[in-house]
Amino acid sequence: MQLQVGMVTEGKVTGITKFGAFVALPEGKSGLVHISEIANTFVSDVHDYVQVGQTVKVKVIGISEDGKINLSIKKAEEQPRPERRPARPQSAPSQPRQQYNARQPVPRANGPTGDASFEDKLKQFMQESDSRMADNKMYSDHRTSRRRR
Repeated sequence: MQLQVGMVTEGKVTGITKFGAFVALPEGKSGLVHISEIANTFVSDVHDYVQVGQTVKVKVIGISEDGKINLSIKKAEEQPRPERRPARPQSAPSQPRQQYNARQPVPRANGPTGDASFEDKLKQFMQESDSRMADNKMYSDHRTSRRRR
């Protein structure tokens, strides 16, 4: 049976490193499950999720030209995606997007849970970063002008 990208198979963990786990596949081949492909959560230690000798279900996510096989445990165990949500009714008026000025403060809480959206957090970070950069430049220019005297 020839391995192909997208194929799901079982293999035995033969080695564990800090960056992933090596898995022996059928036909004497082996591949690597990178640490980012072990689980759907943050993995700090591969040993917490797999052990040497353990049989795992893996999905082939890539085969390089030099024969290296990239595997994924989390994609092999993916649940089927839920059906698409129905489209919004056309009768509901859409709210215009609010434009933010670079000097205008960004609201901290937007969603129903009180969490700011990613875009809002990014805008706030950029504003604070620009402000700090300007302060640093002003301080640097001030020190430079004193040395010239």
